[in-house]
Amino acid sequence: MTVTLIFVLALSVVIGLSLGVLGGGGSILTVPILVYVAGFEAKEAIAASLFVVGVTSAVSVISHARGKRVMWRTGLVFGAAGMAGAFVGGLLGGHIPGEILLIAFALMMVATSVAMLRGRKKGPTPDPPSGSTRHAELPLGRVLLDGAVVGLVTGLVGAGGGFLVVPALALLGGLPMSVAVGTSLVVIAMKSFAGLAGYLTTVHLDWGVTLAVTAAAIVGTLIGSRIAGRIPEAALRKAFGWFVLAMGAFVLIQQAPADLRWVIAAAGAVLAAAAAGICWFFVTSCPIKRRISWA
Repeated sequence: MTVTLIFVLALSVVIGLSLGVLGGGGSILTVPILVYVAGFEAKEAIAASLFVVGVTSAVSVISHARGKRVMWRTGLVFGAAGMAGAFVGGLLGGHIPGEILLIAFALMMVATSVAMLRGRKKGPTPDPPSGSTRHAELPLGRVLLDGAVVGLVTGLVGAGGGFLVVPALALLGGLPMSVAVGTSLVVIAMKSFAGLAGYLTTVHLDWGVTLAVTAAAIVGTLIGSRIAGRIPEAALRKAFGWFVLAMGAFVLIQQAPADLRWVIAAAGAVLAAAAAGICWFFVTSCPIKRRISWA
């Protein structure tokens, strides 16, 4: 076993931790790990990430189901619509240049990180008592449409599963967040396998590395499902959000021409500093001020 493979497997455990604790984020980590550490081509990495995340999500569902945090009807309806979109996305992705797919993937990472850092709006429905699964009736047409759109994005770039599905389930089905996380894993598994089927029509995988990464991710998700709820969700989500933002910026810079990468990185740093300055001096509720006041 090479040092590179050991490093890839160690990072793969983090993929499972993300899925087990947050109900998403697996593909956000898997694609960069496979491209920049394992040396996969972009399309192969996206296809492999769909397999890794699909299997890992399916395993993680078990512990959430035992805790009665899975709404099966909601997950299956949303997932069925997502499978159609994901299969089409996988077919399309096999014919799009890898560089374009990585740029789209990086933009999805940036959008995901912003959503994570902003946090979820508190709804009027609190988490129900343990064992309770009460929720609002699903608007079937809307959930089918949203499921197909989310599935298309997932199948096309191999990302955007959990962090799009969880808010959608919470809003459309009125599910509390803990149940939305568990239910999202059913949806992610279904969409991932459909997207993989689309990609396998044009892409061949290194099944040895893919299966090894999957096994390591499963270990991570088993650990994550055990510690879910013990770590403050807001702190974990924000820390992961900053990490995803940094990874998205890294992928975007890597796709730029070599002679422009440092210029783009410097411009990004200047923009970030300018945004922080505007927030500090002109925004009354600037989160930077709150963090410093808490320190």
